[in-house]
Amino acid sequence: MTRSRLRPAPLTLLLLTLGACGLSSARVRLGDALPAHPWRDAPRELVVLYSHDCGDLGSLWDVLLHAGLPVRAVNAEEIAAPAPGSLTPWRGEDATRFSRQLKVSAYPAVLLVQDGRVLNAWEGDFVAADAGQLRQP
Repeated sequence: MTRSRLRPAPLTLLLLTLGACGLSSARVRLGDALPAHPWRDAPRELVVLYSHDCGDLGSLWDVLLHAGLPVRAVNAEEIAAPAPGSLTPWRGEDATRFSRQLKVSAYPAVLLVQDGRVLNAWEGDFVAADAGQLRQP
């Protein structure tokens, strides 16, 4: 008899990772519509707000990009910071204004957005090792 391994769905893994990382103290108001932005809304998407002083976000980007949802990178606060090669970050004054209108209190911030409204949000420090611990072999 063989036992099948249950693997969490990518979105489930994302939610578990963000919840386990202590990123649940968001000041962003759930249910609020996103301020003006340069992309077309998807039915469900992830919006990542970050700045140059977030440190290495490699593991966070990896989890987000494998969640199975469109990912929007918003590089706020004037100094350019990289995003994964598959993403073109939105930068500049408008990107910073977008982040501030959402009342983001800490970067990185990850917003789960449904139909242009914030469904869930996480802000603060991301411990890269946490994502690896939640992945199934």
